[in-house]
Amino acid sequence: MATPADLVSVAEIIAESFHSHKGIWGWTFPLLRLGIYEDLRHRVVSPPPRHVCLVALDYTTSAASNLVGTVELGVRYSDSWSQVGLGFPYLSNLAVHPNYRRHGVASGLLNRCEKISQEWGFKDLYLHVLENNHQARQLYFKLGYRVHKVESNWNTFLLRRSSQMLLHKDLSADSII
Repeated sequence: MATPADLVSVAEIIAESFHSHKGIWGWTFPLLRLGIYEDLRHRVVSPPPRHVCLVALDYTTSAASNLVGTVELGVRYSDSWSQVGLGFPYLSNLAVHPNYRRHGVASGLLNRCEKISQEWGFKDLYLHVLENNHQARQLYFKLGYRVHKVESNWNTFLLRRSSQMLLHKDLSADSII
């Protein structure tokens, strides 16, 4: 579980994973990182019910900051009129330090989230991934996630952004890898 002392490192890993500090928008990177930090601080200090921020640590180094990955798991509620009030577990902000990618950190974090979801009494788990994020999609598919739906909006067409894919995993006992 993330502690308030972890938040600077968590914000840095998330910012590095999802935002670039290159190019014309590079000057906004410190502001994005600060926004991520403040958002995380709020959720960690006063977490909503059924919400966790997990961290992965590297104990093989003596570095002061040995935090190498993070993920958040929370319960979201459906916007659909037919399913008002129906909650479902949702993963967000899965990020791994570049030096630790492809070493099982993300898989370990995802497996722990699956166990927590089951402990909370859920049989399903959801997350979004960009359609053009091939490495992440490969990982999720390998771990048993399947496409639930592809979501497009005005950004997809006007700004030529990648569509978001809502992925789903059935957590019933016989589907866990």
